[in-house]
Amino acid sequence: MGAIYILWLRELKRYVRSRVQIVVSLGQPCLYLLALGFGLGPVFRQAGHGSYLQFMAPGVVGMTVLFSSVFSGIAMLWDRQFGFLKETLVAPVSRMQIMVGRTLGGATVAVIQGTLILIICLIAGFRPHSWVAIPLAFLFVVLIAVVFAALGTAIGSIIQDMQGFQLVMNFLVMPIFFLSGALFPLANLGVVMSVITRLDPLSYGVDGLRGALIQTWQFSVAFDVALLAAIGAVFLSAGAYLFSRIEA
Repeated sequence: MGAIYILWLRELKRYVRSRVQIVVSLGQPCLYLLALGFGLGPVFRQAGHGSYLQFMAPGVVGMTVLFSSVFSGIAMLWDRQFGFLKETLVAPVSRMQIMVGRTLGGATVAVIQGTLILIICLIAGFRPHSWVAIPLAFLFVVLIAVVFAALGTAIGSIIQDMQGFQLVMNFLVMPIFFLSGALFPLANLGVVMSVITRLDPLSYGVDGLRGALIQTWQFSVAFDVALLAAIGAVFLSAGAYLFSRIEA
């Protein structure tokens, strides 16, 4: 447990020290809020769906957590390049503990960024249906962070260079985001799109956030939590296996 705590704390300190990373990581979500939340607001309102800012704010929070948690796997490539990973792997601790510590560290950073974006959404005018639902929304933020931090660690374990990681992420992360329903409702879609969106793990995280914050559910709270927990267990197991085979 000591190794898990040390690696978790290391990832957290790395994020806190990088003030540039904190500012840059908030730029894209804020752009979505301004350009889409207010730009498409009149169109969404004329269609009879109310405030688009209210609708998309949970999706932007989910997007922030997704990007932050998955790209935490990039840190493994930097550690491999500069030799820190080799020092970690020869330490007298199991690789499972190392993997869990790194994953929890990346997930914690993602939760922090998601919380910051939620605060920005509140400043921009977003209002949850009930403040009592904030803890439930926070649960979904944690689940999304763990699921995709484990995915990022798994991918970082098998990719050898930064170019390869960026290529995989661009073909994986962007479709996961755009097909999750973060920017559009999942109701009344065609058969093909319905199937694709239901195969997207982030769809259930965004649905949970949106349901908790504005009481708009596509599925149900129990279904979303159970499925995200199951997917997280699968990704953690896959990440542990791939990390156990890594060569620094």
